[in-house]
Amino acid sequence: MAQPISLSNPTSSWRWALAGGLLGLVLTLVIWAPARWLAAGVERALGDRVRLSDVRGSVWQGSTQLTLTAGAGSVDGISLPGRLDWQLSPSWTGAVAHVSAHCCMTQPLQIRLAVVGLNRLQLAVSDAVSQWPASLLSGLGTPWNTIQARGQLQLNTRGVRAVVQGGEVQLEGQVQLDAINMASRLSTLQPMGSYRFTLQGGRPSTVALTTLEGSLDLSGQGQWDAQGLHFQGEAKANADRVGALSNLLNIIGRREGARAIIQVN
Repeated sequence: MAQPISLSNPTSSWRWALAGGLLGLVLTLVIWAPARWLAAGVERALGDRVRLSDVRGSVWQGSTQLTLTAGAGSVDGISLPGRLDWQLSPSWTGAVAHVSAHCCMTQPLQIRLAVVGLNRLQLAVSDAVSQWPASLLSGLGTPWNTIQARGQLQLNTRGVRAVVQGGEVQLEGQVQLDAINMASRLSTLQPMGSYRFTLQGGRPSTVALTTLEGSLDLSGQGQWDAQGLHFQGEAKANADRVGALSNLLNIIGRREGARAIIQVN
């Protein structure tokens, strides 16, 4: 018959104490894991195009200063005015994050990550509207650091959901980005106009660029798939504004008189 373990035995007591200590250490790491661990993972996942500095708090609740960059090795960047806060709550099937930027969001953005099948993840983003300074784009490097855009970016998400399976991403919903009263250091025309970029989920997902108003007309369409963005469009200046927009047209794409051909493959 097996003998019961005696906790009065020095060896057994030492083992139980070690097990308890290790369990306490694991729980402490889970509960109080420093926010910089999460920040490092986000930076790697986004190819170092986002830099998170002055990170405070824990993995579950913290804040940081967000900077957009041109990628790994970039020494330049543009920082978001104010701080970015987050709260992360785990669940049986995934996690829910609430993200808020002091400068640009009136309510937190909810991001829900869930396991919905074998090797299948679903990422859902709440419907929201936010405002961002267009100057942030300069942090992304060429050609934005040359264009030096100014104005306001209004981001609108509607029913956005992404399903990831086997390395493929299926997008649903719509992301709309309105660029309002845009200007550039390359043009004396201020502002040049207002524009709308729309990403519509589907098979495949489509993109469209339209002009809301202005002397510089931007238009185009394309697709977004596993290989990236495929886009064809043009920038065209009104006849009486070609001189004021000439330098910008040269940067935007291949020049053909009063217009520039935009192509992304």
